[in-house]
Amino acid sequence: MNASNTILLSPADNVAVANGRIEMGTVLPGGALASSVIEPGHKVAIKPIPAGSAVVKYAQAIGRATQDIAPGEHVHSHNLVFEAGRLPVVPPSEAEHATEADRARTFMGYRRADGRAGTRNFIGIVASVNCSATVCHSIADTANRTLLPKYPGIDGFVPIVHGQGCGMSGTGDGMMVLHRTLAGYARHPNFGGVLMVGLGCEVNQLTLYGQKGAAAGKRHFNIQDAGGSRKSVEKAMGVLAEIAEEVGQLKREPIPVSEIVVGLQCGGSDGMSGITANPALGAAVDILAGVGGIGILSETTEIYGAEHLLAYRAATPEIAKKLDGYVKWWEDHVAKHGASIDNNPSPGNKRGGLTTILEKSLGAVAKGGQTSLNGVFGYAEKVTGNGLVFMDTPGYDPVSATGQVAGGANVIVFTTGRGSCFGCRPTPSIKVATNSTMYHQMEEDMDVNCGVIASGEKTIAGMGREIFELIVETASGRKTKSEDFGYGDNEFVPWHLGATL
Repeated sequence: MNASNTILLSPADNVAVANGRIEMGTVLPGGALASSVIEPGHKVAIKPIPAGSAVVKYAQAIGRATQDIAPGEHVHSHNLVFEAGRLPVVPPSEAEHATEADRARTFMGYRRADGRAGTRNFIGIVASVNCSATVCHSIADTANRTLLPKYPGIDGFVPIVHGQGCGMSGTGDGMMVLHRTLAGYARHPNFGGVLMVGLGCEVNQLTLYGQKGAAAGKRHFNIQDAGGSRKSVEKAMGVLAEIAEEVGQLKREPIPVSEIVVGLQCGGSDGMSGITANPALGAAVDILAGVGGIGILSETTEIYGAEHLLAYRAATPEIAKKLDGYVKWWEDHVAKHGASIDNNPSPGNKRGGLTTILEKSLGAVAKGGQTSLNGVFGYAEKVTGNGLVFMDTPGYDPVSATGQVAGGANVIVFTTGRGSCFGCRPTPSIKVATNSTMYHQMEEDMDVNCGVIASGEKTIAGMGREIFELIVETASGRKTKSEDFGYGDNEFVPWHLGATL
């Protein structure tokens, strides 16, 4: 129910969400009066909540009241705490349906030699180790200045650099994750070709990436073998000229929309995220799943407390069990470091009205829509199948998106309530605002305004259709706001696991 001053998400809820600033004395659903000012996105009690009982939002427990809360009182960190509890699952509502016309549609993309579909035509310069990062930047800068003007069919030369690759064990989870991530970028369909550059003495040797028998367009060399930094840039220009000659001739062609793979992200969430943008993105994912495409939900620490809703929708018991295994790993992992998963909501999240990880997670899961969960993958693993899948990642946006892109995401959709700035080359990132105030304040960074859902101007289903259409347009070459500004060179952040030696 959407009242003029509040949003009630379920009849089972004992709190409503402020739909704009609520002044003291405002009449609330149920007839109570607001006993204080309630800021937009924050919660207000609409029923008595005894101390120790569950605070319920989305028809799910989001925590426990630390004191008696009367109708009309502000509900937030001062009277609500995290408690790992679950209410019974409410069966999801019917998913948005893809039409026959949707299933017959195509987008204009790049068909790669390995059969996969690209939405952009970049050339990547990938560092094997932090020691080659500066040279990779110099190579990309020189190529964009001297080669790119000759090849208008190329979207740009992208440096993929990071802070790992040495000072770490050559075996174990850390190296495995780094290798899988870099290999995923090296074969990404949005790259028409890739040059990999190492220093030469690092733990993460280039020979690990298939130097012998490499695919056409992929090259490797070490700075030490090339004779130093300047000579490496000179050598790279010759290699990149050969790659550009081939890649620059490629043209977009019709490709079925079933080959669009969308990474689902949220950052700088607020109290409206789970009410407007996230469910609207979920409606778009339901359409994408209906045409055979893939939506990748991630951020394990941000579905914590709502993982039972995903397990309920799992296509097989094995998928649900695999998801539960990752959740348990995270519980153990944070405990070893003296932390709690409930530390996750950031100060910005809390200023926006979110109180506990359970509340944040219930809103975050909405990005996955109502369709079944068809697969669970490890960080940066190659994603296969169709429909909604889950990838185990941290909640930190750049790390999570990096894993999704390594897994094959050729489009990212990123919802935000506080105004996150993000780009993710080689994959375009669509930014979706949860509220109209932030959208108009940061319109140069936002592609979609879902605040119109809260104002009653549009429906979740209608905005879901608009987001789906924008995904198809973006896959076909329409630039996003983050691409226009130049985001993407600094957002490659592989998950760092293991000891620094």
